[in-house]
Amino acid sequence: MLITLEGLDGSGKTTAWEALRDVHPDAVFTREPTDSWYGEAVARSIADDDADPLAELFLYTADHADHLSRVIRPALAAGNLVVSDRYSDSRYAYQAATLAETDLARPLEYVRGVHEAFSRPPDATIYFDLDPETAAARSGATNKFEQASYLAAVRENYERLIDLEPSRFVRVDASRSPEEVLDAVESAVERLLTDE
Repeated sequence: MLITLEGLDGSGKTTAWEALRDVHPDAVFTREPTDSWYGEAVARSIADDDADPLAELFLYTADHADHLSRVIRPALAAGNLVVSDRYSDSRYAYQAATLAETDLARPLEYVRGVHEAFSRPPDATIYFDLDPETAAARSGATNKFEQASYLAAVRENYERLIDLEPSRFVRVDASRSPEEVLDAVESAVERLLTDE
């Protein structure tokens, strides 16, 4: 089973991802961008305020393709639970927001279409719901993807994705205390594994 954790920067998903390691020590824990050379290219692009949005999308997409072949598919084939901190929905939500400023028509649909031919959809996604202002304040607004105005567009894209596949998403109120958020996430994962 592939469970992904999604949400705005500063929503607490990475903290929850780390905490889940203690609860599910036999699972495979991974993340995007990865620590491969593809992921390093993504990191360089994030740091470049002038990076071309379409080129950046394809850097993320290459990292995702490598992640699938190197980690995700082998782990699932071996029967492992896989928990990923960010996955394809991050691309849809974030890169579609970035591409909204270009001449590309319907960026969310475009990014989803690029992935449809090769990606492996998550079985379930835990969505850490947080308002953009709080997310920007928590994340420190240290790069172009952590600004409140940008995160507002990203959040709208996440809501569109949830509307498309409501049964896949489990919404967690990320404005609560870290302890409450962790409890909600651990309970959600237990329910998902029991229902599998």
